[in-house]
Amino acid sequence: MERNNHSELCFPQLANLSCKKSMFESSEDVLNALLSLTCVFTVLLNLLVIVAISHFRQLHTPTNLLLLSLAVSDVLVGLLVWPGQIYLRTSCWAFGDIACIWYQFASFIIVSASVGNMVLISVDRYIAICDPLHYKERITVNRIQLCVCLCWFLLSLYCCFLLRDHLAHPEKCRSCYGECFVSSTVNDGIIVMVVIFILPLSIIVTLYTRVFMVVVSQARAMRSHVTCGKAQNSIRLGPKKSELKAARTLGVVVLVFTACFCPFYIFSLIGDLSFSSSAHYVLYLFNFNSCVNPLIYALLYPWFRRTVKHIVTLRILQPGSSGAKVV
Repeated sequence: MERNNHSELCFPQLANLSCKKSMFESSEDVLNALLSLTCVFTVLLNLLVIVAISHFRQLHTPTNLLLLSLAVSDVLVGLLVWPGQIYLRTSCWAFGDIACIWYQFASFIIVSASVGNMVLISVDRYIAICDPLHYKERITVNRIQLCVCLCWFLLSLYCCFLLRDHLAHPEKCRSCYGECFVSSTVNDGIIVMVVIFILPLSIIVTLYTRVFMVVVSQARAMRSHVTCGKAQNSIRLGPKKSELKAARTLGVVVLVFTACFCPFYIFSLIGDLSFSSSAHYVLYLFNFNSCVNPLIYALLYPWFRRTVKHIVTLRILQPGSSGAKVV
């Protein structure tokens, strides 16, 4: 969408110190309404995932705890990150420098946590498929809880380090009043690119490539054993059917995440995300992934559909509902 040439000051009383407020075409109102509606759906759908996994004891598995952590980061995207981006695109920042830097700080942690959760999910599926005999021994609920807590904690420390100058001097988030943007040096940009893009994506692609190769080889081996009348042994040695189905479902989640993830960082390499109008649409695609994840669960996970029925009909309020069979 092209912006009108007409613009006005965000804070007229500050004269030359104020940023200019850009005015949008009326058709932008439709886009903003769609984005706001998507935000609402993102929050509601991920809240369903959070309530379902938290409430039903049968869903307290290591893999589902990773999905819970991912849903938490996704719901925060819908509650904080996405509304903030819509606001910054259509209005001037009116909450001061301190609120600006803390918004940027929280947004960075939330987005980074989504990436970290995807890496943990890939590791979980890799062990489940490639080393099924030791999966239950190596991947426990307590270890996953520790990994999730460490993921959020270490990423928070990383964000503190990355935004250290802005946290100490919040006024650096603006070049004029009404702006809220965190600029970075070339070195910091390279660090972000490696830590939040290149390294996680390399791990995810490598692990899922290995998972795909193992699944294909095991499928061929099973067909061979079936021909020889030895199917029973092959089934015992290979991963369970449920693990293969979970790997497929989470593979779709990771694939969609990568498709939404890559354009943002590719664009950041060739363009200026702070001033390009096209950058907003790349950010919206990145955030849209948070709305898509629960839809994938709804399509591919029967337990999610069953738990949604319990939640919507308020059966979860009944005594003993947490022990209901949903898997």
